[in-house]
Amino acid sequence: MKTAARRLAVAKSPAPPVAGAPLRLESDYVLEQHIGHLLRRSHQRHVANFEKGLGALDLTPTQFAALAKIGERGEVSQNLLGRQTAMDPATIQGVIQRLMARNLIERRADPSDRRATLLRLTPAGLALTQNAIVKVEAVSQTTLAPLDARERAALALLLQKLSGLA
Repeated sequence: MKTAARRLAVAKSPAPPVAGAPLRLESDYVLEQHIGHLLRRSHQRHVANFEKGLGALDLTPTQFAALAKIGERGEVSQNLLGRQTAMDPATIQGVIQRLMARNLIERRADPSDRRATLLRLTPAGLALTQNAIVKVEAVSQTTLAPLDARERAALALLLQKLSGLA
């Protein structure tokens, strides 16, 4: 019986590759059908649209996110800003340093916690953020152009769920 099982196992195993022949998976896996790949490609497309639409403002998507969130809140601690924009401490620190070097944001002592500081927009930061928001709206329209209104709403809801925001 062991011999018959062994013959069956040998019969089902793939043939050894021919020297120099390309190796191929024996699977129905198609990369273009998987969510991680599709999200990455969609993100790459949106970032390219962002860079084209906001290139003259010299802002990265993470810098824009920080400015928009500070502008939305008025003032915010660096720690909370990092959490609300989904940036780790090292990334948010670098973003803050670059925005401060451009005089787009400033720090002030938190009156309720002497150990903490609050970030807020400077007048130049407010003007740039308002300009950027108009451009970002246009970028979003470009990114979403292949979708109708119903699909856009559904995509936004689904992405909010996937990202834990809904």
